[in-house]
Amino acid sequence: MNAARGTTPAAGTQTTRMHEVSKETSDIVDVVLEYSRRRILSSDTPLDKPLSAVELDRLAGRSIDENGIGATRALALFEHVLAPACITTDHPQYLSFIPSAPTKAAISFDLVVSASALYGGSWLEGAGAVFAENEALGWLAREFGLPETSGGVFVQGGTLGNLSALVAARERARLRVTESGEEQPRRWVIVCSAEAHSSIASAARVMDVEVVPVAPRADGVLTGESVRGALVEHGASVFAVVATGGSTNFGVVDDIASIAALKDDFEFWLHVDGAYGLAAMLSPLARHRFAGVEHADSVIVDPHKWLFAPFDACALIYRDPETGRRAHTQHAEYLDTLTETSDWSPSDYAAHLTRRARGLPLWFSLATYGGQAYRDAVTHSIQLALDIAAEIEKRPGLSLVRDPQLSVVVFERDGWAKADYDRWSARLLNEQHAFVTPSSHAGRPNARFAIINPLTTFEHLIGILDTME
Repeated sequence: MNAARGTTPAAGTQTTRMHEVSKETSDIVDVVLEYSRRRILSSDTPLDKPLSAVELDRLAGRSIDENGIGATRALALFEHVLAPACITTDHPQYLSFIPSAPTKAAISFDLVVSASALYGGSWLEGAGAVFAENEALGWLAREFGLPETSGGVFVQGGTLGNLSALVAARERARLRVTESGEEQPRRWVIVCSAEAHSSIASAARVMDVEVVPVAPRADGVLTGESVRGALVEHGASVFAVVATGGSTNFGVVDDIASIAALKDDFEFWLHVDGAYGLAAMLSPLARHRFAGVEHADSVIVDPHKWLFAPFDACALIYRDPETGRRAHTQHAEYLDTLTETSDWSPSDYAAHLTRRARGLPLWFSLATYGGQAYRDAVTHSIQLALDIAAEIEKRPGLSLVRDPQLSVVVFERDGWAKADYDRWSARLLNEQHAFVTPSSHAGRPNARFAIINPLTTFEHLIGILDTME
């Protein structure tokens, strides 16, 4: 009988070649681990820059055919053509969007997670991994002042974290209305700042609910006084209020305490979107700005941003995890063995089922270095933002758009239009000096430093400012 009729394939056949331990397999592992070791320990990795599809097609050609090109050639293609066409997000002079700066321990353990054939969706299949992830989530919850009974899950990113939290919020509101015998609102409403992250509007589109944007103060801070008017106007239709714990564009923290105080008079779910900024609670320089987070019904923070984990990881934490479980548990005959128990299965707490144990690199890094190292690293970024802001204020022709609260510094060059910022940004990247993309506010173009990496220095930033003269 042959393999096609159900017999065990012979070792060394094409059927088993990709999975068996062989000389070829050993060679593949050796070249991949050697490259990974060089990359992790590199201290001079270039910024690099994108290439056009035409240029990549010319340089890379076609690598996939019926016979394969072999691991050595494929890795060489990646190292010398494909990787250099990707901007290095953990470079100390990557200062655009929100950078990445994973610790060496977190990067290294990410390899272990992939090598260990772990499934992170259920306690049954991944109890040890889930236990470790929950320890990291518990540490974060305590830092945010949430109760010991809080819990949640690591999801892909802030967009999915916000969506999952808001789905749980609406489910709780629906259940409350049903139990009270009241009529469901014609259309549910989310209240948030007009400067809230775009993922809130995205979540509303997915959920088919309305967003009511509320104007913040001139400094970008949303206050309870402004939110109160929206709650009065829209009444029981409001199922959630989203406060921002560090906006992406400016690093502004809403007045969460005054918004939370409205829960005494109104029924709503308070969600804090802290994807970028909530990590600043680790620093004594910024912790005071987050008063009121302890009253949130849910929060998110992205470890792949300012908690120094590799892509991709967002920590979603519920004050009452049962609200998340009630909203998100999927039911099917083949899942009954999981859903009929009280075990903590991460798939029950967000809009997902299959999941990687993406919280483990953060857990390993925290366990390796301890919390104080994180506090010092976060504090460094905040202090550096304050220092470079002061320098900008002293320089003729430059001005701050807003005083920085966290580690984002936004500033303008007198007389520059968008095209000037674009040319300047392109020149910085082409010269491999820095990656600083232009931004804008209220229709005015500007420049922006997003400082995350502890290896970013004052001298780096001074050197960039010098190029604007």
